Amino acid sequence: MTNKVEALYDGKVFRPTEPIALAPNTRVRITIESLPPAERETPSFLRTARALELDGPPDWSEKVDRHAVVRLVRGGALS
Repeated sequence: MTNKVEALYDGKVFRPTEPIALAPNTRVRITIESLPPAERETPSFLRTARALELDGPPDWSEKVDRHAVVRLVRGGALS
């Protein structure tokens, strides 16, 4: 099976920029092709947000206005 995947090198490890359908510890062969800056993909907002591993209530996206108002009131901005 051959599959092209973009990855970022952090100085020690290559990290794929998207999920890969491989079982852990699968042996692969990697060919390195550096991309010029113009061809590098800007990380998506969703990928960046997921990488932050933010912790919040499970219904955060459904009730964002309610949670925002509660934080403002508790913080004293609406007192």
